[in-house]
Amino acid sequence: MQIAILLYDRLTALDAVGPYEVFSRIPEAQVVFTGERTGPVRTDIGSLGLVVDAPLEEVTRPDIVVVPGGPGQTALMADGPVHEWLRAVDATSTWTTSVCTGSLILGAAGLLKGKRATSHWLALEQLPALGATPVSERVVFDGKYVTAAGVSSGIDMALTLANRLGGDFLSQAVQLGIEYDPQPPHDAGSPAKAPAEVVEFLRSRSRFVLEGAE
Repeated sequence: MQIAILLYDRLTALDAVGPYEVFSRIPEAQVVFTGERTGPVRTDIGSLGLVVDAPLEEVTRPDIVVVPGGPGQTALMADGPVHEWLRAVDATSTWTTSVCTGSLILGAAGLLKGKRATSHWLALEQLPALGATPVSERVVFDGKYVTAAGVSSGIDMALTLANRLGGDFLSQAVQLGIEYDPQPPHDAGSPAKAPAEVVEFLRSRSRFVLEGAE
C-alpha cells in the first residue's frame, strides 16, 4: 500500500508529519513524500525543511493521497501540475484525504464538488465557492474523501483511517506507539470552546480575512 503525502513550499509541518507518524507505522505501508520537484521545501515558519523524495510524475497510483495545508496553499489554487496530478491519482486512489486548508486545494482541483468537507475553522467559509458543503467537525468522511480540520486533526484523521484499514487493534497499537493521549492545559482547541477574545484575536489575523480586505 502506497501513501503519497504532497509537499510544497510554506506548508504547515504537522499537517504532513502528523499523518506520516501514523501511516508509517502501518505494516506493509510505504509512505512517499512527493511534490513538483525533488529536494527540500520550507515549511510556513521557514526554519524547518521537508524533503520531496519523488516527483509527481513518478507517483502514479498511490492508494492513499494526503494533501496538507498551510499558507503555501494559496499558490496552489490555480490549475496546474498539482491539480492535474491530483485528478489523475484520484481516479485510482482508495482514499483521497486532506488536512487543514489542504481541502481547499482538493476543492480547487474539482474533487470536492457536492461533497461534505472540513478545513481549518478560519477557512471553512472558503469551501462553498469550491463546490463543497462545509462541516464543522474534526474529521469528515464523504465516500472516499476524508478531510480533517486544522493542523493537529490530521493525526485523528490518519488514526481513523488506520482503523478503517486494519481494525481496532491496529489503530490502537499505532495510537499507543506514538503515545497520542492529548491533555492540553486548556480546553481551547476549537472556536466553540476558546474564549471569545482569543477567537477574535486569531480571526483578525487570518490570512483569509486579510486577503479578503485587499
